Amino acid sequence: MVRRLWDSWEDDAEIRDAATGRFVDRGKLHYIDFAGDYFSVKGPSITPRPPQGQPIVAALAHGSASYRLVARSADIGFVTPSDGEHARAIVAEIRGEPRAGGRADETARVFGDLVVFLGHNARSAADRKTRLDDLAGYEYASDAAVFAGTPSQLADLLQDWQRAGLSGFRLRPGAIPADLDAITRDLAPELRRRGCFRGAYEPGTLRGRLGLARPASRYATA
Repeated sequence: MVRRLWDSWEDDAEIRDAATGRFVDRGKLHYIDFAGDYFSVKGPSITPRPPQGQPIVAALAHGSASYRLVARSADIGFVTPSDGEHARAIVAEIRGEPRAGGRADETARVFGDLVVFLGHNARSAADRKTRLDDLAGYEYASDAAVFAGTPSQLADLLQDWQRAGLSGFRLRPGAIPADLDAITRDLAPELRRRGCFRGAYEPGTLRGRLGLARPASRYATA
């Protein structure tokens, strides 16, 4: 439904002609006439179409039902693999589902979530996590895998999961600011040295940076 609303204004629907007092071309606004089990929306949207055409739709997925949601309706799926083989199986399941809503030519980006505790060596990272667990009174656990090691070891793991088919990663610092600083100070340069992390962000939209095409309005005429 929300994608229909984003499409309900064609890209050139806004006229903004002060001389004639016309703000929009009403012929380029469209009723979406959505009717669901719990609500209905006639449309069109109360705001013009976004610069990206449609904003990014993301979903956190932990199992087959949510993998289907990612495959059929999302632009990004955040998943929580336990290892490279699990990542490969998740990606295969998502890629095996059909796209919905006229989006068959698009491919959802699948990002792996990972909690990270970083140190100068593997022992120091593990010891720091243990000290934090002792202070909390319980062992830290997460829906995502928990990594404790060096930035170089983490880079190895990320590359392994990338080869398994993941499009990218969402790293969750185990402790702030220490692990956030280590990600930016140590991990990012290590990934750049390996040629697998950008050195700058190009102008443009988030959709464009993710390699996703700008969708045309489904209601626009040729």
